[in-house]
Amino acid sequence: MANQHNHPEHFRFFDNREKYLLFVTTTSEKWVVAERVGMELDQIQPTPPDFRLFDAGMGDGTVLMRVMQNLHRRFPTVPFLIVAKETSLEDARLGLNKLAERFVEHPLTVVVLTNMYYSEAPWLRPRKPEAQAAINWLDVPLQGNTAYDFDNQIKGLQTELADGWQTRTSPKTGNPLYVRPSAVVLYREDHKFILDATIPKPGPLAGDYDLIIAAQPYRARQTADKKVKFVLAPLASALAPGGRMVVVQSTGHDPGMEIIRKIWPDEDPFWTPRHVLIKALRDSLGQSHPELTFDIFSDEHSLFTYQLHSLPDETSQIGTSNLLAAWNAAVYVAQMDDERLNPVLNSGAYLEATREVLQRNGGLWFLDESFVITRERPHKS
Repeated sequence: MANQHNHPEHFRFFDNREKYLLFVTTTSEKWVVAERVGMELDQIQPTPPDFRLFDAGMGDGTVLMRVMQNLHRRFPTVPFLIVAKETSLEDARLGLNKLAERFVEHPLTVVVLTNMYYSEAPWLRPRKPEAQAAINWLDVPLQGNTAYDFDNQIKGLQTELADGWQTRTSPKTGNPLYVRPSAVVLYREDHKFILDATIPKPGPLAGDYDLIIAAQPYRARQTADKKVKFVLAPLASALAPGGRMVVVQSTGHDPGMEIIRKIWPDEDPFWTPRHVLIKALRDSLGQSHPELTFDIFSDEHSLFTYQLHSLPDETSQIGTSNLLAAWNAAVYVAQMDDERLNPVLNSGAYLEATREVLQRNGGLWFLDESFVITRERPHKS
């Protein structure tokens, strides 16, 4: 755990919009994560009245949309309840703007976007009574039957989003905290009757999710205990019997980390490999939730790679734009803060370090790992 004290406790690398958007558009990470999540769908048998999915960090919505496409292919006539947590206003906009086609292909869809905390969002219920009383609940029955109709109405929510997604900074952790807990509930008005049992109403939701997506839901340098206490344990407790929670995180065993260590030789941002997290989960939940199982998987099953997009001729003649995209991806995955980045950017040494790693590896790729938490169904007597 090198350099623990060199990183400002209040730094939130994933909130850096420019680095995030460049990373999303220049790598295949979102596509590959969606494929990894899709591998679990064969193991899930939803029970009436609906299939329930919780996304523990919607981001720009790419992973969620691809998973929803896959779900429709497998369960074309099953109602879907999709609850997505997202703190960032910009990501909330990006994700919502991808939804119109989903409502056309799968009319039996209810999507809820919320800014609540991990301990609240799966149930759409703030912990504190004063927050419960102040909840900003927006019910949006979409009219029409075309993507154009739905897209126009979703775009019309910009003012409500800007108001509901205001944040303040925690003086203790630096994390963004909501000013007001919010939930936006979207569904097709012409399917409201048949979706009545699926559409959430103000008040606590049962949870009971068939699938939970937890892809990079925490800062890499957080301790295992914090990751479990504040993120993984609350989410796992929201699983339905037979439900599966897919956790994805970076490993650092890849050329991206080679770039980082050319500049910072002792850097080690990935403190909690999956076996460490699973041990912490068992210690935390083993007695109180004996129905939960933790599948660590072999490396062959757990590990997967994603790439930096590049044109075929860009590995031999590496242009500046490709170097910058590669450097951005490496520092984004390693969650390097600006305080440490700025002196390096001023020196220019990062470009040569990036070029050398790209040439030696014939491009740039990253290695993620995954594991699954499952809630067993009760045994029939």
